[in-house]
Amino acid sequence: MTEVTAIPKLDLNKYLGRWYEICRLPLRWEDETATDITATYSLNGDGNIKVDNRCFDEDGKPSQAIGEAEPVDDTNSRLKVTFLPEYVRWLPFTKGDYWVLKIDPAYSTALVGTPDRKYLWVLSRQPQIADDTKAEFLAEARRQGFNLTNLITPRHTGHEVTDEMISQE
Repeated sequence: MTEVTAIPKLDLNKYLGRWYEICRLPLRWEDETATDITATYSLNGDGNIKVDNRCFDEDGKPSQAIGEAEPVDDTNSRLKVTFLPEYVRWLPFTKGDYWVLKIDPAYSTALVGTPDRKYLWVLSRQPQIADDTKAEFLAEARRQGFNLTNLITPRHTGHEVTDEMISQE
């Protein structure tokens, strides 16, 4: 089986901003019925990347998880990410891999996965993408050895979790 490979170079400035989850492999910490899943990336003061994941859970309640990502080398395409509280982030083995495996030139669709092939996401700047675009990105996942049998495609209803909704929780 081929090795999982990240893209040769990621322009972090182009990658920052809002992404919509188009599909993913199951995650033990994410509700399979969650809707309107977004990830927003921004730079922290220390140069690392703030990860702000939001969705509506199975009960329709807004949910948010804040994490931090850090490039592992100067390609910026392989990152380590954690959602643990800041006071334990220094511990070893608290960060997971986040590799950008494919991205279009406009930085509008991305394939992200882990080298152990356990986790995978297709992300887009829009809540919906063309079927052929999705097929192209999933073909790359298959080529890299990902099993897509349990792929989850969350619904996007046009609603997004706002800061106001989070502050009321």
